[in-house]
Amino acid sequence: QVQLVESGGGSVQAGGSLRLSCAASRYTGTYYMGWFRQAPGKEREGVATIRDDGATIYADSVKGRFTISKNGAENTLYLQMNSLKPEDTAMYFCAAERIRYCSGSYCLSPSLYNYWGQGTQVTVSS
Repeated sequence: QVQLVESGGGSVQAGGSLRLSCAASRYTGTYYMGWFRQAPGKEREGVATIRDDGATIYADSVKGRFTISKNGAENTLYLQMNSLKPEDTAMYFCAAERIRYCSGSYCLSPSLYNYWGQGTQVTVSS
């Protein structure tokens, strides 16, 4: 079992930055961990994930703007979001799962992950 708690959301203007954090209740070095988002009326979508080997995968919509990372103790996940756009407005969720292996955009599928945080709201105004 892994409990996840997100923080760092807020309201910013377009072009601004935010840094999301996700604190895990236990060591997650052997887990895949990811950030997902869900806007009103839309399905949850993968934003970025970091594999247990440290490889990172990003959705095309955020490449070059967002950076996913873990701290040295591997129990906190971050998402640095720069050059934010109004279309980035959503509830952002942290997720974790022990996945044997995946590659590419398949790793961004929400269905792969069973451990979820409660979410943190990000609102970007134009």
